[in-house]
Amino acid sequence: MRVLTAMALFSSLCLLAGAATAQQRVWVQIEAHSNLAEAEAAARGYETDLSPLEGFRLRSGWYALTIGPLSAVEAPTVLRQLRITRQIPDDSYLVDGANFRAQFWPPDGRPAAPAAAVTLPDPPEPGEETPAEARRSEALLTREERSELQSALAWQGYYTAAIDGSIGRGSRNAMAAWQVANGYEASGILTTLQRADLVGGYRDMLASIGMAPVLEDIAGIGIDLPLALVEKERYEPPFVHFVAVGDSGTRVFLISQRGGRDTLGALYEVLQTLEIVPLDGDRRLNRNAFSISGANDRIVTEIRAQIAGDDIKGFALVWPADADMSRRDLVLSRMAQSFDPVIGTVLPEDFGATVSQSVDLLAGLAIRRPEFSRTGFYVSADGAVLTAAGGAASCERMTLGEDDVPASIAAMDDVSGLALLRPEVSLAPLAMAGFAAELPRIGDEIAVSGFSYGRKLVAPSLTFGTLADIAGLDAEPELRRLSLPANPGDAGGPVVAQSGAVLGMLLPRRDTPRRLPDGVHLALGAEALSRFLDDNGISPRAPDALASYAPEDLAVQAGDMTVLVSCWN
Repeated sequence: MRVLTAMALFSSLCLLAGAATAQQRVWVQIEAHSNLAEAEAAARGYETDLSPLEGFRLRSGWYALTIGPLSAVEAPTVLRQLRITRQIPDDSYLVDGANFRAQFWPPDGRPAAPAAAVTLPDPPEPGEETPAEARRSEALLTREERSELQSALAWQGYYTAAIDGSIGRGSRNAMAAWQVANGYEASGILTTLQRADLVGGYRDMLASIGMAPVLEDIAGIGIDLPLALVEKERYEPPFVHFVAVGDSGTRVFLISQRGGRDTLGALYEVLQTLEIVPLDGDRRLNRNAFSISGANDRIVTEIRAQIAGDDIKGFALVWPADADMSRRDLVLSRMAQSFDPVIGTVLPEDFGATVSQSVDLLAGLAIRRPEFSRTGFYVSADGAVLTAAGGAASCERMTLGEDDVPASIAAMDDVSGLALLRPEVSLAPLAMAGFAAELPRIGDEIAVSGFSYGRKLVAPSLTFGTLADIAGLDAEPELRRLSLPANPGDAGGPVVAQSGAVLGMLLPRRDTPRRLPDGVHLALGAEALSRFLDDNGISPRAPDALASYAPEDLAVQAGDMTVLVSCWN
C-alpha cells in the first residue's frame, strides 16, 4: 500500500494522463450543471481540493466537472478511493469522454492546483479486464448500482424485465446485446469501462431531463419528476398541474382524490373526454387500477391511477409527439417505479376553488370537443340514422347521441348531400321517421327537430316555421324552401308536419358568394330521402295515422326520432 500526498497524487495523475495517450482515456465525472455559471462556481469550490480538475460541455447541453484523463486500468481505483475519502460525491462515475464537447475549465489554460492526499493501493499491471476480472468487479456492485445498470439497459432498449437489482439471464442477455451493438465481444459480463460507458450515458440523460424526487405533501404523492422539463403551476382538484419549462412541451398531472371503485370507474371515463387524451390508444380498467394510453400527431399521453386505501392516486405524463421517445420512455419508467402514494392524504376538494369555472374545462383541463355536431334521425328499428353528408368523409370517428355510440358511414351521396350511418352496436330508438307520401301545401306550418346548440343541450329543440315553397330557389323539384330561424346544428334534422310525418331533411347552408337572407333555409324532400333509403336496403316507413299534434306533443314525437351526430378528429 502507498500513501500519496497532494503533490504526489498530482504527479501520479499527470503520469497516468501521459500513459493514457497510449491507452483509452477515462475521466471521473463528479457532477453536472445545467448552466455555465453554476458549473464554474462549483469548479472554483473544488479547485483547491482536486486536480487535475477539468470541465466540459456535454452533448446534452449540460456542463460536467471531471478529474482526468486517467488510464482505464487505474481509473476505477481512483474513483473508489476518492469516494471513500469523501472528496467527491458518492454518485460520481467514470466516462470515456465521448459526450464531451468544448472545454470550459480550467479557464484560460491555467493549470489546476494540487490535489489533497488520498490513499491508493498499488496499481495492477496495465491491460484489459478479463471476463473473470469483470465478473469480480461486477460482484462489488451494490444492489442500487445493479438496478441502475438494468435501468440503463432498459433505457437503451435491451432490457425489458423488472428492475430488481438481480443479475440473471435476462440481464446477461441484455448486456450481451448491448456489447454486440457497441462493438464489444458478447460475453454478457460488462467490464468496468463498459459499465461506465453505459451508465454514464444514462446518467447524462437523467441530468438533461432533471429527474429528481418530489414529495407533494398536499396531494400525498411522492414521485420522481423531470424537473428540467416541467414545473409546478397550480392545484385544481383532483389534479396538481405541472406545466412545461421553456419549449419542452411536456406536462405532468398528479391525481389525488378520495374515493373507491365507483369513483375510480367514473374518473376512468371522464379522463377520456379530455383533449390531453388522444382517441387512439390502449385503455385498461380493473377493480383497483386503470391505465389510459393515447397518441396522435401532437402528443403521446399515459395516465395511471390506483386505489390506495380510501384514496385514488395517480399521474399523467403528456409528451410532445415530435420529441425524443427514448427520453419519454425513461421518464415514464422512472415515474412509475418511484410512484409512492401517501395513504390518508388527498388534495382537498376546495383547494384552488378560486380558479374560474367553465363547462369546457374539467379541473383546468380542456374537454375534448368534436370537429362538428349536427342532427340526424332514426330510419330503422336497429338504429340506422339519416343525416347530412357534408364533412362526414373527413371524420376519423363518428358517434351518435350524448353517450357517443360509435357509428360508421354505411352509404353517402355527395350529390343529394345524404349520409346513412349505422351504429356499431344495435340501438332501439323510441321512434322512427315516417315519410309523407304527398306534397305538402305552401304556407303550411312545419317544424325542424334538431340540436340547435350542439352538445350544450341533451335533448333536441323544435324550431317552428312555414313551408315557403315546394321547390328550391332555382326551381329544383327535390328541394323545399323553408322560412324559420334554424341554427347550423339543426342541419340534418327532420322537417315535420303537424301530423308528425317527415316532409324532408334540413340541409346545411352552403358556402357560396351569395348570402341568403336570414330565415331562408332549404330542405331535401321526402321523396328523395325515400329513394336514397330504398337504394341502400332500408324500406322507408309510412307515417302513422293522420293526426294533428299540439306543439308540446309534436316536440316529444319529433324528439324521440332525433339524434345528435358528432364528428371527431
